[in-house]
Amino acid sequence: MTRYARNGDIEIAYESFGDLATGEPLLLIMGLDFQMVWWADTLCRQFVDAGFAVVRFDNRDTGLSTHLESPTDDHPFRALLGGTRPVYTGADMLDDIEAVLDAVGWDAAHILGASMGAGLAQALTLDRPARVRSLVSVTGPPVTAGPLRTLTYLHLGTFPRLARLGRATQDDPAELLVAVYRAMYAQGYPFPEQWARETADLSHRRSPRDPRSAQRQTATAQTFRLPPLSTVRVPTLVIAGEDDPLVRVAAGRDIARQIPGAVLRAYPGMGHVLPEELWPEIVGQARDLAFRA
Repeated sequence: MTRYARNGDIEIAYESFGDLATGEPLLLIMGLDFQMVWWADTLCRQFVDAGFAVVRFDNRDTGLSTHLESPTDDHPFRALLGGTRPVYTGADMLDDIEAVLDAVGWDAAHILGASMGAGLAQALTLDRPARVRSLVSVTGPPVTAGPLRTLTYLHLGTFPRLARLGRATQDDPAELLVAVYRAMYAQGYPFPEQWARETADLSHRRSPRDPRSAQRQTATAQTFRLPPLSTVRVPTLVIAGEDDPLVRVAAGRDIARQIPGAVLRAYPGMGHVLPEELWPEIVGQARDLAFRA
C-alpha cells in the first residue's frame, strides 16, 4: 500500500515490505527519473527474507510524489554544468528522505542507492550522518566530484543513443522506459523483457513521465556543499558494473578509495542496473554490512 510522507508542501510516496518495527531498516533510493517500482518486489522480498524491513519511495518529480515545474526546457547536461537555475536543491531532496525516515519511525537506516540514488545516499551519509547505519552505493559517481569531474566518469557516447531512443519511441512512453532500461543492461546477463514491460506499463499508469523532471533533478547536483568522502565513518559497500554503459567503473573505484574501509565489488558483465542473477549475493553482502554496523 502506498503511503505519503510530507516535507513542507512536498508529498513523497513510499511503500514498505516486512515488519518496520523489528526488521533491520533498509531504505532504497532510486535513480534519475525512475519510479520506485523499478526496485522489483522480488528483490525487496529477498531483503525481507534476509532480516530487513524495506522502504522504497518515489523521489520528488517522479511517480506519485509531488511534481514541480521548470521555467525552461534545458538539456540535463546543461543542468549538470550549472547552466540551469535549480527549482529545488540537493538539500531539499535529503529533507525528503528524512521525511520518509520520520514517517516510518526510523531514527536511522541502512541506505542503498543506485545511480542518482547513489549520490543521494552518499550525500545523506555526509550531511546527515546520524540517519545512516551503513551505505551501499550502486553504479554512481562520487557525489563530491563536481560537474566537470563527473563528466569524466560518464560514457558520453551513450547519451546520443538514448536521445535516438527517445525520438524513436516518442509516441509510446512505456516503450521508451523499456528501451532505456534495456540500454542500461549489459550483454553479460539476459534482459528481463516481460518484467521490464510490466513495470514500464505500471510506471506509466501510476504517473506519465514528465520529460523535464530529469533536468530538475540533475540541476540539484550543483547545489551540494559537502565534506569529503574521507569523512564517512559507516560501513560502506560500493557496487559497480564493469560493463556499465553509462558510468565508468573508475567511479566506483574512486568512491571506495576515498571512503575509509569501503569494499568495492565490480561485476563483469553487469551494466547500470542490478541483474536478478546477482540479487542473492548483493542481499547477502548488504546483510553482512548491516551486521558490521
